[in-house]
Amino acid sequence: MSVVLRLHRAGRKKAPFYRIVASDSRDRRDGRFLEVVGTYNPIESENAIQLNRTKVENWLKKGAKPSDTVRSLIRRDRAAEKETS
Repeated sequence: MSVVLRLHRAGRKKAPFYRIVASDSRDRRDGRFLEVVGTYNPIESENAIQLNRTKVENWLKKGAKPSDTVRSLIRRDRAAEKETS
């Protein structure tokens, strides 16, 4: 089983809200997942990304591959963290 960190769409029509989840790569995008590791709200301008960094790092250490979008969200979150520090 290969694990992927990907977006899981929620929210209503024309108002998307995404959960960042660890999921089996064979499962559907909005199907079963193993664990929720964060959220992403593209409508909200500030603090749209909320990650549980320990869970994300834990899954990456176990060999999970982030999707391209999730990889960019992790980078943005890390950059925002450095700016506030």
